[in-house]
Amino acid sequence: MKKNLILLCVTAALLLSCNNKKNNTAATDKNDTIAIEKPLTKADSIVNRAIEAHGGKLYNDADYSFEFRGKKYRFQNGEAAYTYSSEIQKGDSLIKDVMTSDKFERTINSELQSLSAADAGKYGESLNSVIYFATLPHKLQDASVNKKYVEETTIKGKKYDVIEVTFGQDGGGKDFDDQYQYWINKETHLMDYFAYNYQVNDGGVRFRAAFNTRVVADVTFQDYINYEAPVKTPLKDLPALYEQGKLKEASKILTENIVSNRK
Repeated sequence: MKKNLILLCVTAALLLSCNNKKNNTAATDKNDTIAIEKPLTKADSIVNRAIEAHGGKLYNDADYSFEFRGKKYRFQNGEAAYTYSSEIQKGDSLIKDVMTSDKFERTINSELQSLSAADAGKYGESLNSVIYFATLPHKLQDASVNKKYVEETTIKGKKYDVIEVTFGQDGGGKDFDDQYQYWINKETHLMDYFAYNYQVNDGGVRFRAAFNTRVVADVTFQDYINYEAPVKTPLKDLPALYEQGKLKEASKILTENIVSNRK
């Protein structure tokens, strides 16, 4: 009886020890999790407010159609997936592109086309680019985006926070080494201007000024006047050149006939 009692006490002690270790491990894991959570930077906070001003969480399940340069586009967002599509009629051929998170397909008159990896990548990048710019600043919250607060500045009498954006190679697309700057209106939190440089085709510098800002089903859309500057012009110099009328208008970026497909 005495031996059984001793054995019972030893067993209880071992169980208590194991539970304490388990609890301590869980507490340590929890503390470690808390410790690695990064606080929002100033740039993150400014961009988050801008996203909220343009539509915020409505982007998460947005479903819109629009036209851009003769093509019809549609983006359908879900919590864990998305579908981007475009279509254009060329003569007797209806060309439709569809991109999801894991594939790209092109059909011509409903017949699936066999594409090389290079062509699928090229067409997919083109489709993604149109949706990306049409829904700015929504995608600036992606994990591949590196944001940095630059300064406060004034353009045409209005105050702006300047945010510099670069992209990580993983998830940043083929043009991950391009650089961007965004000018966020301190009063409205809207993105009134942005600029970027790019390296392909001998490089270039662009500055875009928003106009025709309108709200469709609670999401803000904007058109842009697209200006060009000499290659290697620092992005930070573009607002002053813009105010001085020294930038050349290259094109207008018009997102037309916007319709929300949500009922």
